[in-house]
Amino acid sequence: MESTKNRINFNKEQKSDIFKILLKTVGFEQFLHKKFVGQKRFSLEGAEALIPAIGYAIEHGVEMGIKEFIIGNSHRGRLNILANIFKKPYHSIFSEYSGKTYDEDNILGDVKYHLSYDTHIKSRSGKEMFLALLPNPSHLETVGPVTQGLARARIESEYKNDFNKVCPIVIHGDAAIAAQGVVYETIQMSQLEGYKTGG
Repeated sequence: MESTKNRINFNKEQKSDIFKILLKTVGFEQFLHKKFVGQKRFSLEGAEALIPAIGYAIEHGVEMGIKEFIIGNSHRGRLNILANIFKKPYHSIFSEYSGKTYDEDNILGDVKYHLSYDTHIKSRSGKEMFLALLPNPSHLETVGPVTQGLARARIESEYKNDFNKVCPIVIHGDAAIAAQGVVYETIQMSQLEGYKTGG
């Protein structure tokens, strides 16, 4: 891609908003690092731009008429997404993460940083939207087709096949899209009649 093409020109207010979001994102990671020393937390450090990018995509999508966002991502950055995109209360995140409200016996042996969450929130313009972060199984990249499948089911059952109402967002690592495996296969199925989700 050319360095001068496909570049968004943010105004001063947008740049200020992005900076504030990045400050919250970095501050959250630093707090986790100090408070939960030695625990696996799958930090977003080095990829903090993901949070304002997802936030911008969601805000823009809502303005285009999207009602639901189904997000599937691996471990990295999951807690930060819960805090800064889903607005999950910090006390809930920390209670679960510290083990106070997490009962491993009821989660079928999976780990606490794979838990799901969904919520109804309002966009900056006041439009209602539904956000869902799917549980992430320990099997690498299986969350992708699950995300696509749930989005397709919601499109069919709730919106009478209107592909403009549900947006699946799948976040994966760089190595996951090397022309083989489940991510590649999910992309290959994206335009098949029975599987497509509109993206």
